[in-house]
Formats: sequence, structure tokens, C-alpha cells
Amino acid sequence: MSSIQNIGISGLRSAQSGLLTASHNISNANTPGYNRQQIVQSTNNPLPRGSGFVGQGVQVTTVQRIYSQFLTSQALQVQTQSSQLSSYYNEIKQIDNLLADTSSGLSPAMQNFFSAAQDVATNPTSIPSRQALLSHAQILVGRLQEMDQHFSEMRDGVNKQLTSNVEEINVLATQIAKLNINIQTAEGVAGGQPANDLRDQRDLLLRELSQFIKVDVVRQDNGHYNVFVGSGQALVVGDRTMTLKTVVAPDDAQRLTVALDMGNKTILLPEHQLQGGSLGGLFAFREETLDSTQNTLGLIALGLAQTFNDQHRLGQDLHGLLGGDFFHIPEPGVQAASGNDSASSVTVAVSDVGALTASDYRFEYDGTNYTLTRLSDNFSVSTPVAPDATPLTLDGLSITDATIQSGEHFLIQPTRQAAQGIGIAIQDPARIAAAAPIRTEADIANTGTATISAGRVNSPLDTNLQKTVTITFQSSNLFKVTGDGLPTDDQTYKSGEDISFNGWSIQIDGKPAAGDTFVIRANTNGVADNRNALLMAGLQTQNSLLNETASFQSTYASLVSQVGSKTRELEVMNRAQTNMLAQVDQSIQSLSGVNLEEEAANLLRYQQAFQAASKVIEISNSLFDTLLRI
Repeated sequence: MSSIQNIGISGLRSAQSGLLTASHNISNANTPGYNRQQIVQSTNNPLPRGSGFVGQGVQVTTVQRIYSQFLTSQALQVQTQSSQLSSYYNEIKQIDNLLADTSSGLSPAMQNFFSAAQDVATNPTSIPSRQALLSHAQILVGRLQEMDQHFSEMRDGVNKQLTSNVEEINVLATQIAKLNINIQTAEGVAGGQPANDLRDQRDLLLRELSQFIKVDVVRQDNGHYNVFVGSGQALVVGDRTMTLKTVVAPDDAQRLTVALDMGNKTILLPEHQLQGGSLGGLFAFREETLDSTQNTLGLIALGLAQTFNDQHRLGQDLHGLLGGDFFHIPEPGVQAASGNDSASSVTVAVSDVGALTASDYRFEYDGTNYTLTRLSDNFSVSTPVAPDATPLTLDGLSITDATIQSGEHFLIQPTRQAAQGIGIAIQDPARIAAAAPIRTEADIANTGTATISAGRVNSPLDTNLQKTVTITFQSSNLFKVTGDGLPTDDQTYKSGEDISFNGWSIQIDGKPAAGDTFVIRANTNGVADNRNALLMAGLQTQNSLLNETASFQSTYASLVSQVGSKTRELEVMNRAQTNMLAQVDQSIQSLSGVNLEEEAANLLRYQQAFQAASKVIEISNSLFDTLLRI
């Protein structure tokens, strides 16, 4: 009778385990990260009898998770890619909206500024037109500064998000390490049976961690998960965690980066190794888009201000004075690396604004050579001689007065802060140099057919620029030049060829006669002259940037196009990756999710099994009572 009763009890226990497991599944149907569980049953060892083996009931060998390691690993990979794209897209679309805005973008401000310059050329004596130019110049400067401020705020926002993400990563790593210990302890006490709920919690933490950074998991025999992030940096090893922290980049005080905190020292982690998740998306956005966009805006600001200044200095204002700077222009940004000696320094100047790029640069000394490197493509120039008397130049930058020790370096950002730093240098509208400082005349008594051009100023620094110069023809192909300090020998004449003295150039066309004279003199009382204003207005369409291959407007249009294309690309990729993540999650739910209808059926099935096993026990007791009555 005891064998029948034991079989009934084993069935009762098995059905009870099934009821408990089904009830547990139903209760956790909406628990994040929960994997459906089921009991695994096997028959007890049968007993041999003369008539054969007689069964001894059932046992529950384990309660297992319905779990796919492949799908879980795939979900981690897809999740980290989705988070990276989402983080990058959320940031870049802010820049896209800012640049492409037809009302608050830069294009309308530049167009209005050059239209005002054209209006001054049309009405050079008009004070209201001149005041309008100053007003639109101030609006343009304000727009550049406003846009740059947005970029700086985004840079600060990236730094704050990096700090927040690193803190979350550290918290999750600590929780995973604790669960490693708890799982090992719980499974040791249970004789190696899996701690399913604790394992679910750990997998959920890994899923959350993958939202911040790429995760690789190495599963150990003792139940521990060793977690590696990025491109192989250990984060969790058994019950130990490596702590990350954000630190100021050694060569850029505005940039936070990630380092490994070893207690007594800090090890910087290369940003390109910290891939995936929102952390990788922020790094990629800052390096690929934010830096280049802010630098390009600064390039436009610096190029426009410098070329306008250069042309303005070639003109003459309403007071008859030579033009000065129209815009204030900031110096290139130079940051010493954190390990440099405090006495080390370098002087950087822009020698050719048209050759500038939107890249940052590194200047370093290795004990033998001084090297200037363009960081966008690592192209460099070097010299073994300290760049003082002979400057070291690259892309319109000039390096001089370098006091630097071996192993030290400087970060040079020629355009990063240019948009924020420019300003208006004049306030008096009469100081706008709309006129040319020289004028030319042909003697009315000339008998030849030659004509003289209006003249072009080459250098406003020449002290003889406005002194009177007379050109007298000895014959149709020879002329003399008279004036202070000028050569007295005969000059050969060629029609249309430049004649240059005292910082100006003119051309005489046609056939002169002997005795014909032409005069170049100061443009006294030339208040209605608009020649320099026309040249300043013409800068709008002139290719002044990127080695004279692009205008200000085309450079900005190219920037808007690049950012727009990248934004659209990320939008499409992010949507596709989100759909892929949803599909993977659906596959996981199909396999591991709780189906309430199925669990309700299991409850009925185990209830019936429980009742049937109870009946077996009841029959066993009845049979035993019958034997006792014999």
C-alpha cells in the first residue's frame, strides 16, 4: 500500500509544483524582463518485479526559464545600436532645425547685410543707408553669436548627459556584480538549481546597461557574468566592478571624456573604443557633427569679417580718412595640454583666411621636430628649427614664438570661437569707407585716344598712397612718372597693362600721343564715390573661402545640406533599428512571455492532476483499511 501512496504523493507534489509555477507566471505576466517558467518532470526509477519493472511515480527535476541565449544576445546588440542612433538623431535634429530655419538661420542675415552694403553703394552720401548697414551688421553679428551660443549650450548638454550616463553605468555595474554574488549563493544552497528570478533581474540590468553602452557578456561556470563594454574594457568581473568617471579632456577644457577610476590614478579611455548606446551616440555626435558645424560657422564668421575688413581698409570714409577695421576679429583659440609647463607658450595667427579649414590642429614638439597637424585627416608639416624667424605654416595658420618642451603639445582651434568673438568695430556711419582713396584724371588737352582706369588700391599701408603722381607720355610707347620718390627713367607702355606705384594700380588703354598726361591724386571731397562700397557688396558672391572655392553663402548652404543629409540618414536608420528591436522583442515574447490563456489552461491541468493524485492516495488508504479488517 505504501508504494501506491508514495506514487500518489509524488504526483501530488508534482502537480503542486506545476500549480505554483503557473501561478507565479500569471502573477509576473507584466513584470519587465520576466521569462516564463515551467517545471521539468521525470519518472522515478522503477522497481524490478518478476512481471517486469513497476513505476514509482514522478519527480520534478527543476524549474527552468523558457529562455533563448541567442535572442537575448541579439537583443543586447540591437538595443545598443538603437540607443546610439536615437541619441545621435535627437541631438543632430536640433542643429538641423537651427540651420535650416528660414527666419532665424544665418542666410537671411547675410543677405540683408550685403543688400545694405549695396544700398550704400547706390547712395554713398546717405547717412540713413550707412546706418542701415551698421544695423544689419549688428544683426548679422548677433545671429552668429546666437547660433554659436546654441552650439555651446549643446556642448554643455552633451557633457551633462555623458556624466549622467556614466553614473547610470556605474550603478548598473554595481547591481550586476551584487546579483552575481546572490545568484552564486542561492544556487549553491539549492544544490545547483537555477535561481531563475535572480537571473531574470540580471538580464534586465544588462538590457538597461546596453542602452548606455555596447555590452559583451562572458558567462562563467559558477553562474557569474563578466561584462565588457565598448571595445573590450572590463566593467564587471565576478563580484568586482570597474568604476568609470567623466574628466576634462587633457587638451580641451570644454570637453568631458570618460576615464577609468583606479583610485590612486585615472586612465583615460579612447572615445572611439566606447562604442554603442547613448554614450557612443553622444561621442559620435560631438566628434562628427557638433565640432565640425561649430567650426564651419566660425569659419564663415571669420572669413566674412576678415575679407570685409581687408576691403574696407582700402577705402575712404566721409571724413576723407582711410578705412579701418569694420569688424572686431578674435584671435585663434590656443589651449595648452594639461601636462604642459606653465611657461610654455605659442603664438598663432591667421596669415591667409582664404586657406583656413574647419579643422582643429595640434602643435607639438618631440625633442627633434616641431609639428603642426590637421586633426581632421592627420596631415602634418614639420620643421627641426624653432618657428620664430621662419614661421611654421599650414592652411592659413602661422606658428611663431614657440616656447615648448619635448613631449608637450597645444590644441589650436582657429575657428571654434570665431562666431562668438566677432563684433562691430565702428559706430559712426560716416566712418564707413564707401569711396576709393584715389582718383584718376586725363588732361583735357590730351590728343591721343588713350583712357585711364579708375584705379585700384593694393595696399592702404603705403604712406605715399594719396600723393599726386603724373604720367607723361614721351611717345606712343614711352612715358615718365613724376612724383616724390618715384623713378625718373622712361617706362615702356603696353595698352591695358598694370602700372603700379605707391600702393595702387591703374591701366591705360588705347593709343596715347606725345605730351598726353594722366594724374593720380587723393580723392579729396569724394563723398559721392561708391567704388569701394561696390567692392564690399561684391564680396557676397566672391569665392573667398576654402582656397577660393566657395563663397560665404555657398559654404553655409553646404553646411546646411550636410547636416540635413546626415539627419535624414540617421532618421531612417533609427526608424529601421527601432523596428528591428521591436521584432526581436516580439520574438522574445513569443518564446518567453507569459500567455495568460495558456497559463489558465495549465492551472486547470495541474488542478486535475492534483485531484487525481489525491484520489490515488485516497484509494491507497482505503485498500490499507480493507487489509486491516481482514
